Amino acid sequence: MSDIAPFVILGQQLKRTREQSHQSLAEVSGAVEIEEAVLERIEAGIERPAEDILLLLISHFGVQDHEALRLWQLASYDSDIPEQLRTDVDLINGSKIVMLMALDMRTIYSDGMTIDANKHGLTLQFSQTSGKNASNPVARIGMSYEQAEDVMNQIAQAMLKQKYSGDHLSLSAGELPSRPKNQ
Repeated sequence: MSDIAPFVILGQQLKRTREQSHQSLAEVSGAVEIEEAVLERIEAGIERPAEDILLLLISHFGVQDHEALRLWQLASYDSDIPEQLRTDVDLINGSKIVMLMALDMRTIYSDGMTIDANKHGLTLQFSQTSGKNASNPVARIGMSYEQAEDVMNQIAQAMLKQKYSGDHLSLSAGELPSRPKNQ
């Protein structure tokens, strides 16, 4: 095996991004569910992150589209973009523009939430408190006021059902409950 770290530029960029976000190795490795030692090897350029881990890092740091594509290419994934990525290709000044969106179906637990409202609806921002007592965003969800009412009703139903029967209730798109007519 060669002593040269094959992905050193990728690792340096990921480390710089982590440091700019003022997060420790432990915080980031916990957020993307990998061991600290693995993240250290990735940042050292010794190990190439798996596609899903790279997508999680891109999503976790909120990396801009052009930089996300650059990281993807530095990992030598430019020729085999997985199906999980949604791409929009456009031509600007003769150059291809590709937008990568990570799809992550893991459950993220939060201990905080803020809500912003405007005339179109709500944006819920879920966060986790780090060891430094800093609040780090972990997910943002936007919805219309009508959908927010449906979500509130579904949450209330799920909590009651869990309290009295112990069954789990899941909420999926297109299966939002209708409100009873007498409300």
